[in-house]
Amino acid sequence: MTRPKLRASMMLAIGFLSAGLILASTPAHAVTYNLTSDHCTGGCGDPGTIFGTVTLTQNGTTADVTVHLDSPFAYAKTGAVDFQAFKFNATGVVLGDITVNAHTPGLVAATGAFNGDGTGNFVFGINCPGCGGGGSDAFTNDITFHVANATIADLTAPNNLGNVFVADVINTATGNTGPVDASTPSVAAAEPGTLLLLGSGLVGIGAWSRRRLMAVPKAK
Repeated sequence: MTRPKLRASMMLAIGFLSAGLILASTPAHAVTYNLTSDHCTGGCGDPGTIFGTVTLTQNGTTADVTVHLDSPFAYAKTGAVDFQAFKFNATGVVLGDITVNAHTPGLVAATGAFNGDGTGNFVFGINCPGCGGGGSDAFTNDITFHVANATIADLTAPNNLGNVFVADVINTATGNTGPVDASTPSVAAAEPGTLLLLGSGLVGIGAWSRRRLMAVPKAK
C-alpha cells in the first residue's frame, strides 16, 4: 500500500472510531441515586450505609421510577416523612400524570406540602393508605411508578435543602425509623445498545482494514 493510501485508510479508521466514541459518550437514559443520608431517630444504619436505590429510566415521554430498599430495611409510615413511603418533586407534573404499579400492600400517589423532619420541601409522595403507623405494616416490595410527559431531569432537581428523594424506612433489626434521602446520583452507565454500536464499529474497522491489507499486491 502506498503512503498516501495508507494515510487515507488510517484517517478513515480514526473517523469510524471517533464516531463510535461519540455514540458511547451519549448520556444514558437511566440514572440511579443511592439513599445514603440517615435522618432516623437513633440512626437506621452505620456511617456510609446505602439504604437502597432510586432508579429512573426514560421510556419515550414517560419517566419510570423504581425505589428499592436493601435488607434489613423496609418501608415505614411515620410523621417524620409526612406518612409517605417515598417523596419526590416533579416539574410540570400533575397528580394525574403519576401511575403506581399494582402493589401489595396497595399504594397511591399523593400531592401536598410535604416537609417532614427537616428534609426540605416536596410536592409528591407515594403512600400506603391501608398500612398501620410506624413499622407495624412495614413492607419491602419495590415501589414502582411512572410519570407521564416527564423527563428524568424533571424529577431530579434538588429541593431547597439539596435533597432529591426521601424514603421512610425502618431498620427491621433495631426498630429505628425515619427518613433517608438521596442528593447525589451515581454515575450513569452506558446503555447496552450504545456499547453494542461501539463494539460493532470496532469490529467493522478491523474487518475493513484486513480486507484492505489482503487487497494490496505483494511485492515481487
